[in-house]
Amino acid sequence: MQIQQQVPLAPLTTFRVGGPARYFVEARSEEDVRATVTEAQMRGWPLFVLGGGSNLVISEAGWPGLVLKVALKGIAQRRDGASMLFEAAAGEDWDGFVAHAVARNCAGIECLSGIPGTVGGTPVQNVGAYGQEVSETITKVRVLDTASGEIRELENADSGFAYRTSIFNARERERYIVLRVTFALTPGGAPHIEYADLKRHFAGHSSPPTMAETREAVRSIRLSKAMLIVPGDDDCRSAGSFFKNPVLTHQAFEQLQSRTGPIPNFPARDGMVKVAAAWLVQHAGFPKGLERGPVGISRKHALAIVNRGGATAADIIALKDEIQQRVLDTFGVELQPEPVFVGFGRQA
Repeated sequence: MQIQQQVPLAPLTTFRVGGPARYFVEARSEEDVRATVTEAQMRGWPLFVLGGGSNLVISEAGWPGLVLKVALKGIAQRRDGASMLFEAAAGEDWDGFVAHAVARNCAGIECLSGIPGTVGGTPVQNVGAYGQEVSETITKVRVLDTASGEIRELENADSGFAYRTSIFNARERERYIVLRVTFALTPGGAPHIEYADLKRHFAGHSSPPTMAETREAVRSIRLSKAMLIVPGDDDCRSAGSFFKNPVLTHQAFEQLQSRTGPIPNFPARDGMVKVAAAWLVQHAGFPKGLERGPVGISRKHALAIVNRGGATAADIIALKDEIQQRVLDTFGVELQPEPVFVGFGRQA
C-alpha cells in the first residue's frame, strides 16, 4: 500500500475541477481497502472514497485528509435458478460491466448503458435511467464497515434503496465502503423499452429490439444529450444531470400545473408524481447553451452544468445556487442536486 501526497484530483473527475488530495491511496484488494481505512483512522485523517469521479464537485482546496480510490477488479457469474448472478468488483467500469452483461444476453441493466463511473458507485445513489434502477437487480452489496473493520454483505432490503438514494448516501453515509455488488439478471429476457425516447427510437421497427440494439440505442440517445463521455467535447465536462427530478404529491403537482400549464411528468412510487427538472430549469430562464463565463448549461441537456474550460468549483456552485433560487422563486419547487460536494467544509 503506497501513500502518495498532494495528488491532483481534478483529472480523476469528469468535471475536471478541484484541488489535490493531501494523501492518496489506490487500493487494488479488499485488504488494501481495510489497511488504508485503519491507517486513516489511526492518524486522524479525514477519509474520502473515490470511485469513477463522475458525480463529484471537488473544492479548489481539495481534500485535507486521505482519498482512497477503490480499484478492485473482477467479474464472476453463475446460474441461480431463472437468474444469472453477476458479482462485479467495485472498481470495474460501469458501462463495461453493462456491455459484459448485454453480450451474454442478460436483461436488467441494459437501459443503464453509457453511464460513467464504477460499479461501486451505483448502489450508493441507486443509479437509474430510462425506466431502470440498479436496485431492481441488486441482490447483495459487499462492504467494509468502517465502524467495526468487518467485511459484511448487505441484502437488497437492508440497503434502503429509494429514488437516487440508499443507506450509503443517507443515514449510514461514510460508514460503508462498497467492495463488490451482486446483480441478478435475466438470461434471454426482453429489453426494457418503456421510456418515450426509446419508444421513439424503435418506432416502425418490424421486430422487437435485441439487447444489443437497446444498449446501442441508449448510448446514442445519451450521446445526443451530451450524456456520453466524448473526449474533447466541453459539453461532457460535467457531472451529468446536476439536479434530481422533484417528486411531488399528486395535490402539489396539480396545484403547480394549474399555474403553469402542462409539465412533463412521470409516475413515481406511492402515488407521487415525478416532475421533469429539465423543464423547470429551462422555464426558469436557463436555456440549453447558456454561458456564465467558464461555466454554462450543456447545449444538448438543460440539466447538465458544464465546465467550458478553466472553471472552478466556486463557478459551478454559483450557477447551481442561481438555478435553484430561480426555480424556487418561479415555481415554489426546491431542486436537489445529484453530485457529491467534496472539501467545502459545508453542504454546498
